[in-house]
Amino acid sequence: MNGDFILGHECAGVVEKTGAKVKDLNVGNRVALEPGCTCGVCEFCKTGHYNLCKDVEFLATPPYHGCLEQYIAYPVNMCFKLPDGMNTREGALVEPLAVGIHAARQGGVTLGSSVIILGAGYIGLVTLMACKAFGATDITVVDVLSKRLKYAEKLGATRVIDASRCDSVKEILNKRDGEGTDFVFETAGSAVTIAQTPILVKRGGTIVLVGMEAQNVIPYDFSKIMAKEATIKSVFRYRNIYPQAIQAIADGKIPVQEIVTHEFDFAKTAEAFDFVIDHKSEVIKAVIKIS
Repeated sequence: MNGDFILGHECAGVVEKTGAKVKDLNVGNRVALEPGCTCGVCEFCKTGHYNLCKDVEFLATPPYHGCLEQYIAYPVNMCFKLPDGMNTREGALVEPLAVGIHAARQGGVTLGSSVIILGAGYIGLVTLMACKAFGATDITVVDVLSKRLKYAEKLGATRVIDASRCDSVKEILNKRDGEGTDFVFETAGSAVTIAQTPILVKRGGTIVLVGMEAQNVIPYDFSKIMAKEATIKSVFRYRNIYPQAIQAIADGKIPVQEIVTHEFDFAKTAEAFDFVIDHKSEVIKAVIKIS
């Protein structure tokens, strides 16, 4: 598309005005917006898998502008009211948390599960928090940036491994007596870590691919998958999760605000993007405040 394009798809705000047919929201309510509006009539929408709808209108996905603006008109069925005591900063973080919850749900994490998370960016960290909330009791997080690993420890990882300092695969297997884990989540979107997943998954375990690698074809050891009778699942956004995620935050079960390390005023949006790009080792999650 030509001309300027508005970015942003993780957002929350305050209702300024409602349409005549809106019944459940009032002016002044705080809401989180789910950024994908789907057709509602296709096979996937009808069966509850609306994240797979081919006709989705997703914020900041051309030709649909994003939410980095002071006002946005939005369908009421994708506006989720925030409970008393939950602020819009937390509301804006519901979107990435929904990815982590969907990943944990796709995998089938339950009480007592053992988990490896490859990548401790903010998607890796929300996956960590979701797995912990679902009952995982042994969680290993791997990354190459020390600040991310410190946050993983802070958020409840059982152990962290700095892949820049050791052979992370060998280190994990040594710590687990040669066995992998029930679940391996790839959140880094790296060909290297994707290729590690068959080695790290336990016999009969499940691999969940969350990160998006730009490379379409990746060498992969399917012989290990076959020998282990492992399951591979993938994640594309999320579905039917916003109410659950909002309640988990409001109840204090998932401290999603802990991942925010930087905040910028709306007037400094361009500087915010530049800062995040240029300081990847310092930033876990940055937010933009629109007043």
